[in-house]
Amino acid sequence: MIRLDDIQIFVRTAEAGSFSEAARQLNIAPGQASASVRRLEKSLDTRLFTRSTRSMQLSEAGERYLPHAKRMTNAQEQGRQALADGRSALTGPLRLSAPSDFGRNLLLPWLDDFQHQHPGLSLHLKMSDRAADLIRQPLDAVVRYGTLPDSSLLALPLAAGNRRALCAAPAYLERHGAPTKPDDLRRHNCLRYVWNEQVHERWRFTLPGGDRTVAVTGNRVSDDADVVRRWAISGEGLVYKSRLDLIGDLMAGRLLELFPASHGEPAPLHLICAHRSQLTPAISQLHTFLRERCMALMGKQAPKPE
Repeated sequence: MIRLDDIQIFVRTAEAGSFSEAARQLNIAPGQASASVRRLEKSLDTRLFTRSTRSMQLSEAGERYLPHAKRMTNAQEQGRQALADGRSALTGPLRLSAPSDFGRNLLLPWLDDFQHQHPGLSLHLKMSDRAADLIRQPLDAVVRYGTLPDSSLLALPLAAGNRRALCAAPAYLERHGAPTKPDDLRRHNCLRYVWNEQVHERWRFTLPGGDRTVAVTGNRVSDDADVVRRWAISGEGLVYKSRLDLIGDLMAGRLLELFPASHGEPAPLHLICAHRSQLTPAISQLHTFLRERCMALMGKQAPKPE
């Protein structure tokens, strides 16, 4: 039976012109290279090289056999590469949960790109402003804002420096003016949303003199944060939520940021797994992909209000 490694050594010897040089390139002993070629000649029942004490060259049979031998070694390498590609390809279900606003307006098109790069993945996406239970629900990972209450979870940062932004539409500011400090919010219509069964109505700011929390009120509340953002765009009141969620509206001038960015409450964004065993190649590559997208988005500067 012909061995592929014997064929490989034959090809390398023909290219190198000697057993010793071929052996050096393959990191084997010269005697092993010579023995391998003799074994191949025996299997083929022909001489592949003509040898003398001073030189070695391909025989007529060796010249005819060499192109076929090269095709066999190339096919072997292509087979190895195909197997490696198969092992590295991302396949199977990818089950995710994400907040409504980030999910609809940013994550959806990003996941389109990611799945197009990895068509073997089957995407299962849940969007909700209720914190998903990674233990009880069949999820591989969740995208979540804020500091994690459970340190046993594996949190992969997507936008660690993200903060909330206080914003309003130009139409609202024309009618009601702009607040200049957190206490002014008590005189404004503040649009609130429900997160994890609680109304987000205590708005915290990180001022130079220390944190300041204001209890706000308003005439609209929704359990969908994307609805609250849309209300703000239509001029119905102030919105205070993740800058990542609002950056598109800020860039387009649909909303204006009212306080310095550093005054916003920290709102870090993470991709979270229940435990390290769930850190599959798909989740690892998704983390890198989403982190790059978030960082690029956060690097964009919105125009300052006049």
